[in-house]
Amino acid sequence: MDVPAALGSHARPSADQPGAGQRVGVLAVQGAFDAHRRVLGRLGAEVVEVRRPEDVDHLDALVLPGGESTTISKMLEFNGLFEPLGAALRGGLRALGTCAGMIVLAGAILDGRADQRCLGALDIDVRRNAFGRQRDSFETDLDIAGIGPEPFPAVFIRAPVVARVGPGVEVLARLPDDHGAGAGEPVLCRAGHVLVAAFHPELSEDDRLHRLLLAEI
Repeated sequence: MDVPAALGSHARPSADQPGAGQRVGVLAVQGAFDAHRRVLGRLGAEVVEVRRPEDVDHLDALVLPGGESTTISKMLEFNGLFEPLGAALRGGLRALGTCAGMIVLAGAILDGRADQRCLGALDIDVRRNAFGRQRDSFETDLDIAGIGPEPFPAVFIRAPVVARVGPGVEVLARLPDDHGAGAGEPVLCRAGHVLVAAFHPELSEDDRLHRLLLAEI
């Protein structure tokens, strides 16, 4: 992927392309990163596939996609990405983590492998595959604070759940009260510059969460 001649030369964003002039990384070591790449590209961002420590340099924001959280954790270790990503997040890099990406960004994984690390970018505890296996995937409309009155069509695939929300973490959406299993559980949280979702916004036709990430850069 070509690197722009002047990283600091940012085009003026428009309503249709809020990512214009923004350099947004998508963690591409495993999982469903391509769908995020396409959404961000449509919104005008320059998308960088992050696989090596040097790919983290000069990013305006980062997306950690869904996939298999234990495999992603192993690949972060293998590729030497834990330390540069952690330093960038502590330095204020904005991030969106979806499904497994939420697990990787969490403070603790309650049912993870003994050797599974997470980045601790926000103070939440999570449980993996909280709603069952692939066949138990579902879609539901969510009311999300801060993105407008229209419900968000959320796709849940082997989704985690937020088991504990720490101080300073804002819950932006919960499963509807009539959902049954998991009703009322937090599924979208934000702490400062980090936004995490238990679902897959990149699989819907609604790009408001990606726009929220870009607008806050």
